[in-house]
Amino acid sequence: MASEPETPGAVAGRWHPPSSSRGVAASMRIDADGVVSVADAEGHLLKEVTLVSVEVSPRVGSIPRRLTFGDGAVFETDDNDGVDRALTPLRRGAGLIHNLELFRPRLAIFVVLVIALAAGIYRYAVPLLVEVAIAATPPVVPRLLSQSALVSLDQTVLSESKLDEPSRAALTEGFAGLAANTPRGAEGYKLNFRDGGSIGPNAFALPDGNLVLTDQLVTMMKDDREAVFGVLAHEIGHVEREHSLRQLYRAAGVTGLVLLIGGDIGSGAEDILVQGAALMSLSYSRHQEAEADRYSVELMHRAGRDPAALARFFEVMRDQFHDTAETDFLSTHPATPQRIEETRRYAEELSKEPAR
Repeated sequence: MASEPETPGAVAGRWHPPSSSRGVAASMRIDADGVVSVADAEGHLLKEVTLVSVEVSPRVGSIPRRLTFGDGAVFETDDNDGVDRALTPLRRGAGLIHNLELFRPRLAIFVVLVIALAAGIYRYAVPLLVEVAIAATPPVVPRLLSQSALVSLDQTVLSESKLDEPSRAALTEGFAGLAANTPRGAEGYKLNFRDGGSIGPNAFALPDGNLVLTDQLVTMMKDDREAVFGVLAHEIGHVEREHSLRQLYRAAGVTGLVLLIGGDIGSGAEDILVQGAALMSLSYSRHQEAEADRYSVELMHRAGRDPAALARFFEVMRDQFHDTAETDFLSTHPATPQRIEETRRYAEELSKEPAR
C-alpha cells in the first residue's frame, strides 16, 4: 500500500480524493503547529489543513489508520507507528486551548446518553423485572436456594448449637406463636439453632422460611427473651416481604446485563442462581431494613408480645458495638439510634390499639 516517504518525518500511504475510490501514492506529515499536509509522489501538495479538522482513526492492532478530512478525502496508511510518532509531540505539548479544540462534542453527548440509559434501566427497568420475577418464581426455587445456602454455611462458619435444650424448646415454642400470626402460618417457618462462630451474635432468614438464630445472640440478650423474639419477628418480616429474593434478582439482573455485554451469560447466571450461598453476600437496603423493623413491631403486637422489644436489642447492639452515629447517610442499614427511636415511636402508636 505504501512506498517510502520522501521527506523525513513523513508517513507513507495512499490518498483517496473526495467521493472517489481511486487511490494514489502519497505522504503525510504533521508539523509542530498541528498543520497536516499531504503530498503526492512528486511532492505536489494535495491537502493542507489543521489537525483539529481531521478525524484520526484509533489504533487497533495492525489495521491501517485512516485520516479523514472534512471534505471526505481520506489518507490511509499501514504505518501505525509513523502516525503515532507524528501525533505524540502534539499530544505532549498540547495546551488547554488545543485540547478544547480536539474535544468531540458528539462523543461527550453519546457518553452522557449511555450513562443516562444505564441509570434509567437500573432505576426503572430492573425493579420492574424483579417484581415480575418474584411473581413468576415457583416455590421450589426459594427452597433450593435456601437449602444450598444453609449447607454452605454449615460447612464453613456455622456449627452445631450448644444452647441447652430447655432454652431451645422455649424459643421454638415462642417462635411458633409468632409465626402463627403470619400469612404463612406456623408451618411456613422453621427455627434453626447454630453456633455462630466467626459471625457471632446474629439471626438471619432464608427465602423459604428457614430462620437461623445463633447461640451468641441468645447469650448476648441474657434473660430478655422478648428482645430475641423481636429480632426473629424482624427476620420473619424479611421473608414475608420477600426481601432476599428481591435482592438476589436485582443482583442477577445487573450482573446479567454486564455478562450479556461481555458475551458470557451462561456460567454467570448459574453462579448467581444455583449457588445459594450468594444470598448471604447480599445486604438489605435501608428501606427493607426499616420495613422489617416495622413488621417486627406489628407482629409482636399481634402475638400479644412487647412490640418495643426490638428497640432493646438495638440498644444492646449500640452499647456493645458503640454504634452511636446519628446519621444513616451512605449507610446500608439505618443508623442504630434512629432505629431505636422509630421502633419505640411505632410501638407506642400500636400499643394504643387493641391487638388483632
